[in-house]
Amino acid sequence: MRFCILFAFLYLPLAAHGAERVLDFNQFPTNQTPPGFRSAVAGQGKPGNWRVIQDTSAGSKEAVLAQLSQDATDEHFPLLVFEEETFSDFRLTTRFKTVGGVADQMAGIAFRLQNETNFYVIRASSLDNTLRFYKMVEGERGPLIGPPTPIPHGVWHDLAIECKGNSISCQLDGKEAMPALGDSSFSNGKIAFWTKSDSVSYFGTTRIIYTPREAPAKALMHEMTQKYPRLVGLQIFVTAPGSKTTKLVASKNEADVGKPGSKIEEAVISQGTVYYGKEKNSVSVVMPLRDRNGEPIAAVRVIMKTFPGETEQTSIVRATPIVKDMQSRVRSLEDLW
Repeated sequence: MRFCILFAFLYLPLAAHGAERVLDFNQFPTNQTPPGFRSAVAGQGKPGNWRVIQDTSAGSKEAVLAQLSQDATDEHFPLLVFEEETFSDFRLTTRFKTVGGVADQMAGIAFRLQNETNFYVIRASSLDNTLRFYKMVEGERGPLIGPPTPIPHGVWHDLAIECKGNSISCQLDGKEAMPALGDSSFSNGKIAFWTKSDSVSYFGTTRIIYTPREAPAKALMHEMTQKYPRLVGLQIFVTAPGSKTTKLVASKNEADVGKPGSKIEEAVISQGTVYYGKEKNSVSVVMPLRDRNGEPIAAVRVIMKTFPGETEQTSIVRATPIVKDMQSRVRSLEDLW
């Protein structure tokens, strides 16, 4: 299974500033939701039924991603969120086909998705014969933008979406679908497959060419290690989403990133305490990194060379300005992700 996951999410370096993700559904087990994705729903109703199936309609077998639920709730938008990456500037190409639905026959891509109530989407409708862009902000849908466009039912269509800064453009079946749009609501986010109401829709192999985004925690780490080059070590730990355990998200030694934290970091984040430790030639101080409301959101481990006569108090005094400097650049946990 591990081989299957790695092969299906091909990560191909393109150049110094670009990379490619290939979501090839032929590499996943059929009749299952592909790993690396999260099923969610915007609006009302339950999450969709997303599965990899074999499409034999063209006379040959092809593995596709299918949304099979037929919940006819009007404000029902099933999402299958790709959790493996956050994208800022990118070009996505995919194939879609509307297969069934009485109330709606729609398929689309949500992008720069923050959560189920904040995202952009470009969607096609075979019943209305329209291609539309809109944004969802705090659960409120903005104006529908886009032209009447024939979207034949049961036919594969090519969709391309490109984001560069605040510019959003779209192509359908190789032609420009609408004038480029400008919007600055979301600068980055997840990508998700999208449908509406009782739509049964298929999606084929999807490619995403993108500019790899440096996590803010890593950017902050780079800035701090340049500013304080004499530090033996500097690390930022956060609590992993959906878990009580911590993990290392940025470190002066980049090879350590991704390693789990210890009970010390957990206590620093959950209780706001300060930890002190001494080795033969160094001291460690672990302090909470707080958000704008004063709540601990991360743990910073500062490792410094020791000197004769150093005490716990002097170590904390030395580490405090560094952590405060970092804290001045962080307003919330999102500033580290």
